[in-house]
Amino acid sequence: MADAKQRKSLDQRAQMSDIERLRHSAAHVLATAIARLWPDAQFAAGPPVENGFYYDVDLEHRISPDDFEAIEAEMTKVVKENQPFEKMVVSRDEALALAQAGRLAALGDRDAPSTFKLDLLDDIPDGEEISIYKNGDFWDLCAGPHVARTGNCKAFKLMSVASAFYKGDSDNAQLQRVYGTAFKNKTALGEYLERLEEARRRDHRKLGRELGLFHIDEAVGQGLVLWKPKGAIVRRELQDFITAELDRGGYQQVFTPHIGKLELYRTSGHFPYYQDSQFAPIVDRGALAELADGGATCGALSNKLETGEIDGFLLKPMNCPHHIKIYQSEHRSYRDLPVRLAEFGTVYRWEQSGELGGMTRVRGFTQDDAHIFCTPEQLAGEIAGCLGLVKTVLSTLGMEDYSVRLSLRDPDSDKYVGSPENWDRAEAALRDAVGGLGVDYVEEPGEAAFYGPKIDFVVKDVIGRPWQLGTVQVDYNLPSADRFDLSYIGADNAPHHPVMVHRAPFGSMERFVGLLIEHFEGAFPTWLAPEQVRVLPISEKFSDAARAQLGALAEAGARATLDDSADKIGAKIRLAQLDKVPYMLIIGANEVESNTVSVRHRRRGDLGALSPEEFLAQFREEVSSRSL
Repeated sequence: MADAKQRKSLDQRAQMSDIERLRHSAAHVLATAIARLWPDAQFAAGPPVENGFYYDVDLEHRISPDDFEAIEAEMTKVVKENQPFEKMVVSRDEALALAQAGRLAALGDRDAPSTFKLDLLDDIPDGEEISIYKNGDFWDLCAGPHVARTGNCKAFKLMSVASAFYKGDSDNAQLQRVYGTAFKNKTALGEYLERLEEARRRDHRKLGRELGLFHIDEAVGQGLVLWKPKGAIVRRELQDFITAELDRGGYQQVFTPHIGKLELYRTSGHFPYYQDSQFAPIVDRGALAELADGGATCGALSNKLETGEIDGFLLKPMNCPHHIKIYQSEHRSYRDLPVRLAEFGTVYRWEQSGELGGMTRVRGFTQDDAHIFCTPEQLAGEIAGCLGLVKTVLSTLGMEDYSVRLSLRDPDSDKYVGSPENWDRAEAALRDAVGGLGVDYVEEPGEAAFYGPKIDFVVKDVIGRPWQLGTVQVDYNLPSADRFDLSYIGADNAPHHPVMVHRAPFGSMERFVGLLIEHFEGAFPTWLAPEQVRVLPISEKFSDAARAQLGALAEAGARATLDDSADKIGAKIRLAQLDKVPYMLIIGANEVESNTVSVRHRRRGDLGALSPEEFLAQFREEVSSRSL
């Protein structure tokens, strides 16, 4: 085991990029500054992370953002001193002596030993190199690597501070985790900070609250989304859009319950494989009472559930076992295939509370799910159809900047079910399909689902952030004799196992809408906008004409409202702009006399006067074409 750990550690160091090396060094600059300001600070770990770095600190003083200016000023001094990062390779005994003397992660010897460094020394496998890096008077137990000098770390910024348990274990000490970021130069740092500010403006949690799209209430439960009327319109329009595409593609819509028997998920492998990320099973009350009378512990109950000695129900974590049972409910011939079953099915996952976030990480979510049961000869065409559907969805929404990830099995892992031959066939089919997409793709061994490989679409939004969205998976295993033993009668009049394709262009409706809120900054294209038109009479005496126009809009199918408040027209326009309404129709004396409306767009401004018929014709064309 030590040899494996050693190889992994050395590999990770060898693969550290230049920017990670810089950020790792900036973490040491941060620790040096904190040690100068608070010499009693004890330090745990300070690694580079995505977009930055952090250092975990044990310190009586509670660091807050108010301290950042002083810490950054001290960091600037360390940078200006241009201290070299010097590596010293030491024996385990030498490292232990330094830690006992309090010399590690400190500016000099102190009365207290370097507690966390002593513990981290125990984690270094026998035979692995032990090194200390020093910059100026600050010495630290560290595997490296680092940049040459502290002067290379000029472009940095402290971002936040949070609590963190040592090694992520709630039984350990609670530390203060100070986060920062660093870039090669101040221009790159400035651009990153601007992107962060843009992301804050687009935060779907903030916009969702301001625009009345959704609500998450503690009384209902964390990670459980309440779709408000406006958000429900966006969801409904997306569902109608994809449903029309499914109808054209020969899919059949189905509905399945929100729970299923545990035995169903034992057969599929979802239970107990994903047990840690599932809600607890619902056990028959009689079985519970019997176990309680027998003095059974919770552990014994869990074991009996896993082995099937007692049964129960589970909030469904996946729709596929239910669709499999629909397929299995009838005798199938090769002439009946492919069978394409689609459902907007809600599933449930027990995400940890610290991982929940608005609509993008939830505990209950609805997938635009479908499962295709086909012959091996039909597989290539079905995959191509699924990939084409995902491309249609993304192009319609203007999300053309995407890459593709082909997630494959790790041959050395025991995570995967099924024969290597079936895995080879599934991976070859996806590799051929993704090769015909004409886009860049990467292969990721070890990232496949336990039952089959998959293609994931990774989409960049308008500010360049990647999101994993649509997915297509090929599955020879769930239909196999070892699982559900699905069959169809082939042309040879013998039974055969179908191949199963799992696909979800949106993925999760909650996550997808959260992404769209941020992508469009809440200003949805007209076809998706909860409120498409707002009628604004200039004063009360034009309210009747405005109501007549509102009626005509409603008759034409537009989602329109009337602002007949006593506010001046400028205030009404500003409010409509804040509400991100695509069109405003202004009605005053000139409009009534000429039987026109003054059209204003939230971004293009004043579009001039049009007859109501002209506006409606243009509006209908924009909506029907799903123009952006």
